[in-house]
Amino acid sequence: MAHISLPDESLPGIVGLFNFRPETAGPLQLLAETLLRGESPLTSGERELIASYVSLLNDTHFCHTSHGSAAMAHLGYDLSLIDDIKNGFQVIEVSPKLRALLNIAAKVQKSGKAVTDEDIAAARAEGAGDRDIHDTVLIAAAFCMFNRYVDGLGTWAPQSNEAYREMGQRMAFTGYVRYPVKQDAVGV
Repeated sequence: MAHISLPDESLPGIVGLFNFRPETAGPLQLLAETLLRGESPLTSGERELIASYVSLLNDTHFCHTSHGSAAMAHLGYDLSLIDDIKNGFQVIEVSPKLRALLNIAAKVQKSGKAVTDEDIAAARAEGAGDRDIHDTVLIAAAFCMFNRYVDGLGTWAPQSNEAYREMGQRMAFTGYVRYPVKQDAVGV
């Protein structure tokens, strides 16, 4: 049971919160759409792995598993490999560049100031450019916010990976924007 009265208590995680405040849902969904499916040198699958990994570090099961499911959909992996994220990516193919970026994301999850010049140099040595580093830091920071939103309001989450299959497919291939975004709400 969430800490607040939601119009539909059957909706899990951030979905229930978006239903509660559609006027804030639109801009937040647009942010997720831009970060995870917009233009980037990182693939959508790689960006979903970053989002899932940061959510795992934040102990936010709903976001970790839903974005892990989206990553599996993008990467063509079986849903059971979401658990490989918890095991340090032993089966999921992660390039040295992505591994260095995941390290940066983990540092951002602790504190933006935890990212060192050495972390950046290590990512650059593996081929990461400014945009890769920028997008990684912004995804990690945004998912800390999303995770705190979900957990701070005490939303519920299905426990099984299978419960996220359809959601992950939808996020990966249809996108994130579900509520209309008011033009004046995003300054456009």
